[in-house]
Amino acid sequence: MTAMSIHRPFGARLIAAIDERGPLCVGIDPHPGLLQAWGLPATVAGLERFALTVVEALAPTVAVLKPQSAFFESYGSAGIAVLERVLAQTKEAGALVLLDAKRGDISSTMSAYAAAYLTDGSPLAADALTVSPFLGFGSLTPAVDVALAEGRGLFVLALTSNPEGRAVQHAVDADQKTVAQAIVDQVAALNAGDDPLGSIGLVVGATVGRTGLDLSSVNGPLLAPGLGAQGASAADLRLVFGDAHGAVLPTTSRDVLGAGPSVQRLRDAAARVVEEVRAAVG
Repeated sequence: MTAMSIHRPFGARLIAAIDERGPLCVGIDPHPGLLQAWGLPATVAGLERFALTVVEALAPTVAVLKPQSAFFESYGSAGIAVLERVLAQTKEAGALVLLDAKRGDISSTMSAYAAAYLTDGSPLAADALTVSPFLGFGSLTPAVDVALAEGRGLFVLALTSNPEGRAVQHAVDADQKTVAQAIVDQVAALNAGDDPLGSIGLVVGATVGRTGLDLSSVNGPLLAPGLGAQGASAADLRLVFGDAHGAVLPTTSRDVLGAGPSVQRLRDAAARVVEEVRAAVG
């Protein structure tokens, strides 16, 4: 990826990656259970071996890789150093990197997060970042501004599959609109007029069933976690996303990572999931 290409809008780069490699995001989630399943110790060395094997296997063929920041942070500065290598090597191999950090704060703190994760020259800069809008959607403005200026993207939590989320996300405001729908509408406004796709996306769980959300005008990518081990099938994507399925980026982790540590088996597992998604949603 050249220095010039990074400034193309993230939405356009994502569409190109999906067209070339298929509609799939694979999480890099080096939790202790997976390290053990691979025969690796829960140490920085085991973390590095696991994460860089996933990059070697999948970054040349999968559209998006999604390292979960918490699993690297848990090892302190040495773990962050491994994350930096994951980001750099994934980009070098041609995949887009979505850093799953779910950052959400206000004012100068949100600006600092944006500088860390979305700014050229930062060792932790990713192509896109997950963010939380639950301090108020306006709290995301510093990240939105930096992402759009730098040709990067955001995925905003909207409707998640954890049962605790319902109390907030299904709450109704004075206009009788759910919090989740209000988030959808504000993301749609940011993406209005972008072609072929806006750069501000949403996170909507693939396991939530019928959402009750109007996603038709989002004009941005819809990250759909929960495929595979969490219970969602490729066929569920049409149920959850309806006519918006063309903008859906399903994400899976254990369903693919469980095939490791063999590089070839990891690639085969990812290719199988891509074909299942294509068969279900086109």
